[in-house]
Amino acid sequence: MSPRILVAGIGNIFLGDDAFGVEVTRRLMNLTWPEGVSVADYGIRGFDLSYALMEEYDAFILIDAVPRGETPGTLYTIEVDLDAIGEASEQDAMLDAHALHPLRVLQMVKAMGGRPKRVLLVGCEPEALDEEDQFEGRMGLSAPVEAAVEEAVQMVRSLVDSIAIEQQTVATT
Repeated sequence: MSPRILVAGIGNIFLGDDAFGVEVTRRLMNLTWPEGVSVADYGIRGFDLSYALMEEYDAFILIDAVPRGETPGTLYTIEVDLDAIGEASEQDAMLDAHALHPLRVLQMVKAMGGRPKRVLLVGCEPEALDEEDQFEGRMGLSAPVEAAVEEAVQMVRSLVDSIAIEQQTVATT
């Protein structure tokens, strides 16, 4: 049986490199996926993503811009330790759910009693917006982040394949 996997793009297309997850997801939607794999662009709809994370999937792969202080365009694959995420009340977690900060969304899911089996984050180091762009916004990815999009697509494909292999191994033992 194929694993159920949700691949979810996150980001705001009006904030430059914050659109990384949306752009990767757009390209992923043009590919053929095994049965059980869903690809969706959640943009800034944190509330919708929270409810999706409450569903019974074997794994979630979130794709987002992730500032960690590295060179813009640097890609990361992070396995999220849900037990390490601090608790927040449902009311506190819901206040920022529309902004779609992944940590706040996961706190909201925990506050609502959700316990996703596995959450992976494919992240890309964004280029910082200058002061004017922070206020007015900016469409389009920076050159280093745009250059990382295709590699991120391949990372997601590889993660989906790895999860499928892991599920097959567990099923046969």
